Amino acid sequence: MVNCYASSDDAAVAIAGARAGADVVRAMYGQRLSRIDKGAGDFATVADVEAEKAILRVIRAARPDDAVLGEEGGQQGAADAVRQWLVDPLCGTLNYAVGNMLVAVNVALRDGAAAVADPFGGEVFFTDGKTARVRQDGTDDTLLTPTPATRLVDVNLDPPFPSAPEFRAVDLLAHPEFMARFRPRVVSTSLALAWVAAGKRAAYVTDGGDLSASVHFAAGIAVCRAAGCVVTGIDGAPVGGAGRGLVAAADEETHGLLMSMMRG
Repeated sequence: MVNCYASSDDAAVAIAGARAGADVVRAMYGQRLSRIDKGAGDFATVADVEAEKAILRVIRAARPDDAVLGEEGGQQGAADAVRQWLVDPLCGTLNYAVGNMLVAVNVALRDGAAAVADPFGGEVFFTDGKTARVRQDGTDDTLLTPTPATRLVDVNLDPPFPSAPEFRAVDLLAHPEFMARFRPRVVSTSLALAWVAAGKRAAYVTDGGDLSASVHFAAGIAVCRAAGCVVTGIDGAPVGGAGRGLVAAADEETHGLLMSMMRG
C-alpha cells in the first residue's frame, strides 16, 4: 500500500481514519448484520469490525510504528507506547442496529489530535490539539464555538453505574432545578460530546471511571477541550486518574450549575 499520509500531520490522519470508518458505517447501514455478543447485553456488529479495519488501514499506512487500542481488535503494539491511537469504530452500536442514525466514529491520538465523524450528518469534528474545527464536504473548516444557548443537556443513561448510589444520572434528570434550567436529551452515543463543542448541546454528563484513555470518549474529550469547554469528572476533579465520569459543559456557569445539582 502506498503511504499516502506519510507527510500529513496527526490531525489529517485522525480525520482520514474517522472518515474511512464512517464510509463503512454508512455503506452497511440497513443491512441485516450478524452480532458478536460481548456479554451483559453488549454486542458488536460486522459493521463495527469492518469500520475498525478501515480505520486501522489508514493509521498503519500513515503511522506504522504507532500503537493502537481498538474497541473491537484490542491492543496492537505496546500498551505504554509514547504514541497510541484510540479507536471506537461505531459508538452507538445499539442505535445503529435498530436503524437509528445517531452514531459516531472516534479516532484519537492519546494526548494529541483527534476526530469524531458523524457518518450520516456528514460532519467531522476534529482537533490538532490546539484548536477545534468542523469539516463538511464542500465547505471550509469552521472553528467550533461552544455555547449554552440551546439549554440541551445530554445525559448518558447506559450502564454500568459505578458511582451509584452517590451519583445516578437519572437523579440529575429528576432534579427540580435541572428541569427549570435545562432540557434533557439522551442520544446514547458520544456524538453528543462533540455537539457540546459545536454549540449543539449545552453540556454532556456521563458516569464512569477514568475516561481519558477510553476509546469511546478520548476523541470527544480532546475536541471539547480544544474548543474551550469546561471538562471535569462528575466529582469536579480533572478527567484522568483521579476523576470519575465526565461533565463537559459549554461554559463555567453551566458546569457550575450541573455540579451543584449533582452534589445536592
